[in-house]
Amino acid sequence: MKIRSMKLREAHKNNGVSSYCTVQWDLTAEHIVTSSSSDSVISIHDALVPSATPKFLRNHKDGVTNLALSPNSTCLASGSTDRSVKLYKFPGGEFESNISRFTLPIRALSFNRSGTMLAAGGDDDGIKLIITIDGSISRVLKGHRGSVTAIAFDPKSEYLASVDSVGTVMIWNLELGTTIHTLKNIAPNSSSDFSTLTALGWSPDGEMLAVSGLKNDIVMYDRDTAEKLFTLRGDHTKPVCFLAWSLNGKYLATSGLDRQVLIWDIATKHDIERQKFDEMISCMSWKPHGNALAVIDVMGKYGVWDSVVPSSMKSPTEGVPDSNSHKSNGLVFFEEEEKEPSISGSLSDDGEDSFLGSEPTSRKRLRKQIEYDDSDEGEDINDGMSLLSKSESRKKPSIGDKESMKKSKATPTSTLSFTGPKMQEAFQPGSTPAQPGKRRFLCYNMLGSITTMKHDEYSHIEIDFHDTGRGPRIPAMTDRFGFTMASLNENGSVFANLCNEKNMSTLMYRPFKSWANNSEWSMRFEEEEVRAVALGSSWVAAVTSLNFLRIFTEGGLQRHVVSLDGPVVTASGFGDELAVVTHSSPTLPSNEQQMLEFSVFNVPNGTETIRGRLPLTPGSCLTWFGFSEEGQLTSFDSMGFLRAFTKQYGGRWLPLFSASKLKKKEENYWMVGLNSSKLFSILCKSPDKFPQAFPKPVLTLLDLSIPIASSDLGAENLENEFIISNMRLSEIQRRIQEMDALGQDTTSLDDEAFNIETALDRCILRLIHSCCNGDKLVRAIELVKLLTHEKSVRGAIKLVTTLKLPNLAERFNTILEERLLKEATETMLKETTEKKDTLPKTNGDTIKTFTSPEISKAREPVNELKSPQLTSPSFVKKKATQEPAKVGKVLEPKETTKPDLKALVNKNVADLKEGEVKQVEVQRSSNPFAKSSKNQEKGSLLDSLKMLKKNESPSNK
Repeated sequence: MKIRSMKLREAHKNNGVSSYCTVQWDLTAEHIVTSSSSDSVISIHDALVPSATPKFLRNHKDGVTNLALSPNSTCLASGSTDRSVKLYKFPGGEFESNISRFTLPIRALSFNRSGTMLAAGGDDDGIKLIITIDGSISRVLKGHRGSVTAIAFDPKSEYLASVDSVGTVMIWNLELGTTIHTLKNIAPNSSSDFSTLTALGWSPDGEMLAVSGLKNDIVMYDRDTAEKLFTLRGDHTKPVCFLAWSLNGKYLATSGLDRQVLIWDIATKHDIERQKFDEMISCMSWKPHGNALAVIDVMGKYGVWDSVVPSSMKSPTEGVPDSNSHKSNGLVFFEEEEKEPSISGSLSDDGEDSFLGSEPTSRKRLRKQIEYDDSDEGEDINDGMSLLSKSESRKKPSIGDKESMKKSKATPTSTLSFTGPKMQEAFQPGSTPAQPGKRRFLCYNMLGSITTMKHDEYSHIEIDFHDTGRGPRIPAMTDRFGFTMASLNENGSVFANLCNEKNMSTLMYRPFKSWANNSEWSMRFEEEEVRAVALGSSWVAAVTSLNFLRIFTEGGLQRHVVSLDGPVVTASGFGDELAVVTHSSPTLPSNEQQMLEFSVFNVPNGTETIRGRLPLTPGSCLTWFGFSEEGQLTSFDSMGFLRAFTKQYGGRWLPLFSASKLKKKEENYWMVGLNSSKLFSILCKSPDKFPQAFPKPVLTLLDLSIPIASSDLGAENLENEFIISNMRLSEIQRRIQEMDALGQDTTSLDDEAFNIETALDRCILRLIHSCCNGDKLVRAIELVKLLTHEKSVRGAIKLVTTLKLPNLAERFNTILEERLLKEATETMLKETTEKKDTLPKTNGDTIKTFTSPEISKAREPVNELKSPQLTSPSFVKKKATQEPAKVGKVLEPKETTKPDLKALVNKNVADLKEGEVKQVEVQRSSNPFAKSSKNQEKGSLLDSLKMLKKNESPSNK
């Protein structure tokens, strides 16, 4: 029998470590679920579109050791080395509950056929039988001496079979909770490596139990007597580590430590197909509809083996045994939620569109947020209200919804409808809405966080730094003003509150370090209230309801009061720069577009450096605004688009990230900050749009990805890197020019620019390779012209030569020659210009003279440029100091290259015709085409070039 092979795709990164991985088909065959004991993330893959980005469930802290799907595929259970068992709705993936906890890692999970009971076992002493209705423990089955590695419910729901790491199989009576059979030392010992768990499984009719044997075989045992019926022994050279019955019970798939998967015909007791893999297959799952098998190996790579059973034999889904369990509606806790009818009448819709108010409970939760958020988080309210109003306009409300709407009419504070689009309310970046009895963030940024917890008469404020060694330890503060916003930097923190019945709006600044006592200060506003605050290197700023921008020093001196053009939306500071966003006009009713304007002020100089419109995605609102760690101004809107301001194209905003390709319906990204390559955010589960302050949220790092079009090369990642690197290089070069103009040292920026140029060249070379493979040669020529370093062009020539593209290599050579000639000519003209400035003056006029030393006959012919032996000056221009030229002395250059004579002659003829040219001796080093000679003659540059052409050897033509 010929051994076939198939390719697998990566589902989990195990970092080169063999780990037990799990794979499951759902009942509809539309999804494949995978997990790895080396990865805390569960992945739900689209089986119909394998290339689509999977849905990730990130609820476990440590690796996921096992998965189990309920028979009707409405519930997913997961066990982990973090000792917890979690339940999720499926396929939406909404987290349902921590249904149980263990003291040691979990190794095995299994649902009964009705989905009302979940068995979980592992390194703990005992198997827990968990009722999925309420999470209660029905029984704990104790008797195994080793870790429980596999569990299987009898399809008739009478027995439970389990096997442990020392090879003991036990069959339990579920009604009595006692063992009816104990089979010792019949399975391989797996206590040394949990990535190879012992195989165990009931046949679909429940008459046989299959167990991996000690002789690289599979042994079948009788259901009632536990007597050995027969064995399946074939070409496995090592023990079987996993087995899976087909749905009709006619076939059995087995995976061995020998990295083979065999398909057995139970009737003939022979294997009928096999696959050889690069790594051991740790788990398999038969497709519910069709002839396919999903597999995953110990390195986290999965795939689907199609046409598992030969077409001449019966399908693995033909004649599936009937079971009364199919009459069950699934888990009881799902049925309880259906007692309140939803708009769509299905539970999956609630999971996918819960924020649109499809259930009364979601709307009640939204009302509570509106009541509490009315003071400081208006943008979340408006967003939620607009979404809700849209859903109500196109869907009929349920009975529960109608009752809720009647109550809302009676209570003005809970009104959900409004006329026309509203202008976005002011917000503070990094602040979360207030929630009764819960801690909230006043500020959360890349440096640290400020949290507050409200008590009866006051609030308790704490300041924490992410890096405890970076900032000082700040004692907690008692807040009696009711602060609702704050800002934090290395120097101190600023707080402010809105007006309320007890307190007027107050601004307070607390420095972290000061040589003087009582350095804290505060300001009160009687007829206005603070809407946004910001901090800089030596200043504090507040924007008020009167559209006043108030600027204070760190000591509390009031320096400036500036009137802004419109109501403030938000503000942010970085160093000397203060950025403020205001409304420029009312919202456009056509697409609910917010009309915003931004201004950037240099506070110490009292100048406005940048001003313009702030672009937003149509229908969105601004959710975050600030500076990157490098000081680049950025914005983030509710549609998940991140934009950065650049001086390119006269000052424009470039999109650097789009959450549309990553964001799932049940996920929201809460922006924290960014650097030159990463976006820092917190992942929130829908309908939440902001994180809870306790427990401390976990930052999610996302790569910057420009929303580029799908390329015909299939190299979107390279094109994304190319655009981002170009933008970074442009920004650094702009900063170098600004520092040069101020006479500041730019050494560090020069080094950074060189590193980016090098990385950009590597990216371009990979793009050239993709173009060559895709037969896009014109694009390859365009790319090679963008290379910065000479060495990179040599590499491109070598690359296309290796790919056997001689025409392209010749064109690359031509491009290199032209650039080398241009470089040499610019150097020569520059040094000639410098010589003009050093010539003596006569009668107040500078003697305008120009000459070039004669190019003597070359000792060796100038060889034609070829890719492996190109020797020319680097394209990178470096500043060099030279000694003053000595008239009459000509130095010999070290190397000579063949220029494009025709182009250079035409250029210099045009230059010579511009005016009268007189001769003067110059230093020979200014002419890279000069050769040493004892007999030197004076001549024009044109004569010298003619001489060079005449002296060319025939071999070079």
